[in-house]
Amino acid sequence: METKISLIEKIFPEVITEKNFDGTIKKAVDFDKLKEILSEEISDAPESYTFNWVGKNAARADAYRKINKTLRPCVVESKNFDTTENLYIEGDNLEVLKLLQQSYLHKIKMIYIDPPYNTGNDFIYHDKFVTDAEEYAAETKLFDDDGNKNFVENTESNPRFHSDWCSMIYSRLLLARNLLTDDGVIFISIDDNEQANLKKICDEVFGEKNFVAQIIWERAYAPVNLKKHFSTSHDYILCYAKNLQNLICNGLPRNVTANDRYKNPDNDPRGVWKSGDFSVGPIVEKQVYEITTPSGRKVLPPSGRCWRVTKERFEELVTDNRVYFGEDGNNVPSVKRFLSEVKQGMTPMTIWKYEEVGHSQDATKFLKELFDDKSIFTYPKPVELIKRCLELYADKESIVLDFFSGSATTAHAVLALNAEDGGRRRFIMVQLPEKCAAKSEAYKAGYKNICEIGKERIRRAGEKIKSESPLITGDLDVGFRVLKIDETNFKNFSVSPAELTQEMLKDFADNIKADRNALDLLFECLINWGVELHLNHAQETFEGATVHSYAENFLVACFDKNISLEVVKFMAQKNPLRAVFIDACFKSDSDKINAGEIFKLYAPNAKFKVI
Repeated sequence: METKISLIEKIFPEVITEKNFDGTIKKAVDFDKLKEILSEEISDAPESYTFNWVGKNAARADAYRKINKTLRPCVVESKNFDTTENLYIEGDNLEVLKLLQQSYLHKIKMIYIDPPYNTGNDFIYHDKFVTDAEEYAAETKLFDDDGNKNFVENTESNPRFHSDWCSMIYSRLLLARNLLTDDGVIFISIDDNEQANLKKICDEVFGEKNFVAQIIWERAYAPVNLKKHFSTSHDYILCYAKNLQNLICNGLPRNVTANDRYKNPDNDPRGVWKSGDFSVGPIVEKQVYEITTPSGRKVLPPSGRCWRVTKERFEELVTDNRVYFGEDGNNVPSVKRFLSEVKQGMTPMTIWKYEEVGHSQDATKFLKELFDDKSIFTYPKPVELIKRCLELYADKESIVLDFFSGSATTAHAVLALNAEDGGRRRFIMVQLPEKCAAKSEAYKAGYKNICEIGKERIRRAGEKIKSESPLITGDLDVGFRVLKIDETNFKNFSVSPAELTQEMLKDFADNIKADRNALDLLFECLINWGVELHLNHAQETFEGATVHSYAENFLVACFDKNISLEVVKFMAQKNPLRAVFIDACFKSDSDKINAGEIFKLYAPNAKFKVI
């Protein structure tokens, strides 16, 4: 039996909204709107243009809520950990974006994301968009018995179906915008389920004036005849600039077909050219005049049009051999456009055909071949699609971010384009380790979560690209540094001074968690200091102690216990800008003081830090 609200929704869908009833979000009727419709009167209440949903304010607050997290390196799952400039980060992308705020503020040239489309059964992140987090967790079973977060699906039965999706993407875009360079750009793939909402959110986050284009990508080449009405053959890609005035489009490489239109029938020393119409509209009186062709024929511009230039300028063009009258000199004049003078980057159009950038079936087949004929991921994006975005706006030194990495198509596209043009673009992939279904082909092939698929794809893609282009890819960086989000490396004490015991005071002297290693500590320092996480790392042993150097001695560190002052001197002589130790490095307070004096002597500009 249909509810009263459902009956009203059938007739007046525009009056249906979402409201909070004592902590429960349900569909409701906006009676003011309903009254306005039925009375055929316009309300005199104040109006404003705005886009709101249930949980928007909470999502904004969640974006800027501080977290006590870090990124822990995983060398064993990385490839070329010390030297690679690419990052693969595992974890909730909202938390990761927060951790990247200082290290990559205004440093990301291009972002591409392919978020969940909110189709009713795809995975949605487990954010908390209500005031009482404990109540929400209890209602949704957000945590399992061990205190770990559960994954939550956003199903159509959820009365906050659209609101939750909007909150999820809104908080992440707020943080992502901060990372873009002033001439940066973001591409977002989406379909009809949330395209309209996403456009409004992007207008708010990036500004309507920074809208670049809404691209239509032809993702399918054949109709699905089982569809009742229309077989959808396209998705959208929304494109926004950080600052449209500073955004520069590289254009698309000129293809052979476009260049083949240029000929040189008169052997002009300036090279091949093609003719262009010499008349334009509407009429400008001073550009209407009679032209005499070399054969003696007199011609006027077509009715309603005029010549492209004034008579004086026309004579200059004739003198410069830039006007063509045909092989026999009897044709209506045309202007010669030389290929050497044409903009080499072609202006892209907003419809991207599958013949140019690939389609979904093609991408699925390509990935299946890469993984030994196993279907380990559904609906990946084509590499050529992401490459086009890169070609348009990413220069050869750009950092490219994808925080819904999925199967890591963006990383694959970066490697492929670098191999083609010798670029040094770097990628940062971020992906939640969502579990693969036990019955899936990916799980049967040994992949327990999406991150395992993404990392393996980058390994295989890198080796495939190198094998196919050995002369071009000698210096190609096909590695990636794996970082995993986790709680801070340091123990937390939330007790008052009166509650402190002698045993607790001992812990303060060594406040590092037992399961953490030197690289964990190093990278938490980098995050806290806002240092980029993709720079080179090296370590060496001196007098039994392990010394870490980061970014060519920008920072040196040691996390061993009871090191000698000779080790300190060895580190200071590298003349770093920063030096970091743990308290346990020094046998006594006097050794700690002496270490500081050594740095003042050999590296007076270094910031000396004991954690």
